[in-house]
Amino acid sequence: MAESTQRKRGRASSSGNASDKTLRVLQATAAPNGPHRLADIAARAAVAKPSTHRLLGMLAADGYVIAAGSGLYGVGPRLRTLAAQVAADDRHDITQHLRELQQAVGGHTVHLALRNGNQCTYIHKIDGNQPYQMASRIGMSIPLHCTAVGKAVLAFLPVEEVRTIIASAGLPPRTPATITDWRRLDAELAFIRDRGYAVDDEENEATVRCVGAPLIDLTGRSIGGVSVTTVTFVVPREQLEGFVPDLQATAAKVAKALVKA
Repeated sequence: MAESTQRKRGRASSSGNASDKTLRVLQATAAPNGPHRLADIAARAAVAKPSTHRLLGMLAADGYVIAAGSGLYGVGPRLRTLAAQVAADDRHDITQHLRELQQAVGGHTVHLALRNGNQCTYIHKIDGNQPYQMASRIGMSIPLHCTAVGKAVLAFLPVEEVRTIIASAGLPPRTPATITDWRRLDAELAFIRDRGYAVDDEENEATVRCVGAPLIDLTGRSIGGVSVTTVTFVVPREQLEGFVPDLQATAAKVAKALVKA
C-alpha cells in the first residue's frame, strides 16, 4: 500500500520533470534480477508506459541500457562502466581476482576493461613485475577490432550490433597485422566464439601480444573483458595461450562480482 501511494505521489509530483523520470526509469532498469519487462520498469519507476518506452529508447541509444530481446531491458555497457569507475576503490573482490590471475600467469600485466560504445575502457590494471612496462593506463580507451579484449567483446554480441559498430568505427589499421577486412574479422569472431577467448598478436601494437576473455552479463551479452598482456620477445604465443584456463576462470569471477558492484 505504501509503495503504491508513493508511486502515485511520484507520478503526480514529477509529471513535468523529465530528468527525474529518466533517472527513475534508469534506476528501475538497474534493479536486481534483471533484465526487466517494460511494464515492470514503468510500474517501478511510476512513469507511464509510453513515456517509459521513449526514455528507454533514448537511454539505449546512449548505451546506458540495452534492449535484451522479448521486450526486456537491462543495464547497458556505459552504465556499467560508470558504476565500475565510481566503485573502483570498493571492489576488493575484483582486485583480488586480478592479482591472483597475475600471479598465476607469471607476473605479467593484467587488464580489466569494459565496453563503452564503440570501444573499451580500461578500468583496472595490475602492472607486471617484468623489467618492461606497458603503456596502458586506467581510463584509456582501446579499439574493439584489434585488441584481445575488444575482439572478445565483439564475438559475444549480436552480429547486427557488431556490423553497426564496425560501420561507425571502421577497421583502421594499427599495425601491419591488424584485421581490416570485415569478412576476415567475421571469421575471426566465429573462431573466438568457438574457443571462448581472443588473441591480439601484434594487431594493436608492435611487439605486444595479449589474450583476452569476455565478461558475460546475465543476458548472455559481453560487457567487457579481462586480458593478460605480454611482449613477443619474452612470451611465445603457445605459452600465452596456456594462460587461458586461469584467464577464463578469472573472467567468470569478475563478471559475477560486477553484477553485485
